[in-house]
Amino acid sequence: MPLSVHRERCIGSGTCVYTAPEVFAQDEDEGLVVLLTDGTDQANERAVRSAVERCPVAAISLDAP
Repeated sequence: MPLSVHRERCIGSGTCVYTAPEVFAQDEDEGLVVLLTDGTDQANERAVRSAVERCPVAAISLDAP
């Protein structure tokens, strides 16, 4: 489940961090999304999919395998 983050779209809402804290963080300078893993961990799949769906500006996407 490869992931992409689009920092230029991120508004720093933190929804992804609350939904999947093992996968996403926010940088300290701008509060923008930071990807902590490559997204291949199956254990976090449900949380990652939820974070993608809940991001208000589509700053996170799942890439086709």
